[in-house]
Amino acid sequence: MSDQISTREFRQGFNLRRFTRHPALIEYRRLAAIVAIANLWLFVQGVAEGWWGSFAAFDLAAIAKIALLNFSLGILIRQQRVVNLLFWAATRVPVTWPLQLRWLAGKVFHFGGLHSGGTVAGSIWFIFLVFAMLSNWRASDPHTSLTTIGLSGAMVALMVAMTLTAIGPLRARFHNRFELVHRFAGWTLLALFWGQSAALHLDAGNPFVGSFSFWMLSLLTLSILSPWLTLKKVPIEVVKPSNHAVSIRFDYGDTPFPGSSNAISVNPLREWHSFANIPTPGESGYRLVVSRAGDWTGRFIDNPPSHVWVKGITTSGVARVEVLFRKVVYVGTGSGIGPILPHLLAHDVPNYLIWSTRSPRATYGDALVDEIEANTDDPLIWDTDTRGKPDLSQLALEAVRKTGAEAVIVISNQKLTQRVIYDMESEGIPAFGAIWDS
Repeated sequence: MSDQISTREFRQGFNLRRFTRHPALIEYRRLAAIVAIANLWLFVQGVAEGWWGSFAAFDLAAIAKIALLNFSLGILIRQQRVVNLLFWAATRVPVTWPLQLRWLAGKVFHFGGLHSGGTVAGSIWFIFLVFAMLSNWRASDPHTSLTTIGLSGAMVALMVAMTLTAIGPLRARFHNRFELVHRFAGWTLLALFWGQSAALHLDAGNPFVGSFSFWMLSLLTLSILSPWLTLKKVPIEVVKPSNHAVSIRFDYGDTPFPGSSNAISVNPLREWHSFANIPTPGESGYRLVVSRAGDWTGRFIDNPPSHVWVKGITTSGVARVEVLFRKVVYVGTGSGIGPILPHLLAHDVPNYLIWSTRSPRATYGDALVDEIEANTDDPLIWDTDTRGKPDLSQLALEAVRKTGAEAVIVISNQKLTQRVIYDMESEGIPAFGAIWDS
């Protein structure tokens, strides 16, 4: 097969991977499916074994425990320290291991499937719990109070609202609303969880303090609270090479590692936006690149603030998986160069860069382009204003075959990222990129 294989040829030829690597079957969804299957098995097995009791005599404690376990999985898997631990474990796989195993380890960032699977399953178990409470109450069970039922019903309403706003198309269209609902409904839900669990134990005549629910809720509360304990307002320096993008400089005592991100906000109770950190070897602090992509970024670029809020800890991102491979091809578009640049500067893994953007020097400044060219070997910088939009799948495939790279990392918009990853993995080339799960 020629190195100059046509895009049409490699996309149209029969290939089983074009089915198995389809975006509908990504690891994120496979993990969510595993959680769903495990919960379905548990429910059916419990019915057969009588774990949940029977009509008018349901075992509310057993059902509540399973619901809480699912929520714990969904919440803790997204905790920043847990995320960093997952990435640390996955990136310990040596490059001498078979490519297939390193490919699998590189999919660590799909852990969000456990988040969505756990929270949705927990919500369904909670609906079952409310049904069980009502059934017991109607049978005049003295251990089921209207207070507990009321608290549980309010919690179900919040869970439904959070689940609906998290549906992909709705989340994308109304992202600010999704973020506000998740934050404030989530906090309210946590408070109600404490009250409902205490009431459930009181109804049954059991002590709440020291119980399984008490300790799990304590852990979840600490997990949710911990990022906010680091909240601080810090000064920034803004360089504005154009009306499309700005570079933000931070130096408040934190120098993050390449492949990490931080969230910033101008109003900590409203919108938070995560950006890839760009540390420079030998220098303290870091940079972020913000490009015009919506109302918030537009306002930020037009009227840059003197300070922003930061919270949480530096968190690993998708490009961190580069260390699993001997050489990678980076494919970026526009401000996607931001998450790529720290890896070019660090020189941890040999790489080849394909960057497609409009008027790179006019948009991002001479200094940034010069920095890129000085830190990677013969990069392909594609000016879409003069050359039109390229076929990035074609360019990536040719780059892999020309350079001998083992993997492709894509930093672009959702549609293009998914297409390039699908095309690469259909050819048996490991490919990685954001999955827009939050």
